[in-house]
Amino acid sequence: MRALLSGYYGKGNGGDEALLATLLQMLPSHVTPVVLSGNPEETRDRYNVETYNRMAPLLIFEALRSCDALIWGGGSLIQDITSTISPFYYGGLMALAQKMDLKTIAWAQGIGPLLRPQTRWLARQTFGNCTKISVRDRASAGLLSDWKIPCIMAPDPVWALESKPVPGLWDLPAPRVAVTLRSHPQLTETRLANLTRALVDFQKATQAFILLLPFQKSEDLSIAEAIQPHLKDVSKILCLEDPQLLKGVFRGVEMAIGMRLHSLIMAAAEGCRCFALSYDPKVNRLMEDLEMPGWDLASLPDDPNLISLTWMEHYANGYPLSPEQIQSLVDRALIHREVLSQALSNN
Repeated sequence: MRALLSGYYGKGNGGDEALLATLLQMLPSHVTPVVLSGNPEETRDRYNVETYNRMAPLLIFEALRSCDALIWGGGSLIQDITSTISPFYYGGLMALAQKMDLKTIAWAQGIGPLLRPQTRWLARQTFGNCTKISVRDRASAGLLSDWKIPCIMAPDPVWALESKPVPGLWDLPAPRVAVTLRSHPQLTETRLANLTRALVDFQKATQAFILLLPFQKSEDLSIAEAIQPHLKDVSKILCLEDPQLLKGVFRGVEMAIGMRLHSLIMAAAEGCRCFALSYDPKVNRLMEDLEMPGWDLASLPDDPNLISLTWMEHYANGYPLSPEQIQSLVDRALIHREVLSQALSNN
């Protein structure tokens, strides 16, 4: 059996690459993956899979004709808040696969926000015709329930991604704290300046070595480069492309301060204390589910001193998830693997 995997792959985003790596890890052994990617050569070489350019319509059509199934491969693909084109791209692909009688699986989806009537209608149609659906949060499950569409809910599959140790990480000074910020309209110059000032004070107080981790170079590297000169000899920018290594970083880190959803999931899964800076409802949902401390960026305190003191308090007295909690989340995340097994069975 051949399955076409569609997601935001090959675009240098650590979270989406982690979803692809996990999906490939969870696919049944009788299924051959074919991946649509923004960088087909890189994706082919990294994962040793057949790939096609995600923006080449004729190649996509040929790929669909050669496959038995289409999988929406994880994440917030069906939302219209960051892009109006995105839901039509994924929705159009799903509708075409359904017209061609392929098995269609919406896997580990975070649905919404859906602000426009057209995108809501398209989402309802395509989800309604899927063979199987798994979602990663209560809000997505609630939306499908309102539409009378059955689904299975489980934690984000990246909880179950196997991590790899990072060469050279243990040679860096300890203790270590990882920071993952991304560009976003809510991360204004003033807020970035306040976070940088707070980070400098936090570092002085804790004597921690700061790892600046860009999860998507095109969005995050410039922010890391703006912060680093203020932490000259006590920080390092660490650019890692392999999602298993990216997750492995958090094995050697005491605390993570993160905007990106998957930086917080990876950190929590590796037993780190986490502090969230939310720019998106999906990060708020994770904070609620794990009782994770943090702020919405929109309500970030104006006082860098208050920010650094809050971080210090969490660094000194906060708790990571217990091994039992982590194991429970990993076990439940593996439900996404069962969904694939059931939908792609040879029966």
